Amino acid sequence: MLFDVGADWGDLCDEDRVSNELALQNGDRLFSVYKPVGHPVIWIITEWDRSVTTVLFPDEY
Repeated sequence: MLFDVGADWGDLCDEDRVSNELALQNGDRLFSVYKPVGHPVIWIITEWDRSVTTVLFPDEY
């Protein structure tokens, strides 16, 4: 998934976007959220070491 590492955070609020920008610099976990019309919300979480990206629905967290 290149969404997170490419700084495509989807539908995040400004505060979470800033957190992701800092996470890129500091090597922390990245979080993206997408709210496609007519479909469930999707979360994408990339671990701090970029070894794993998980795509899930919020109720699966």
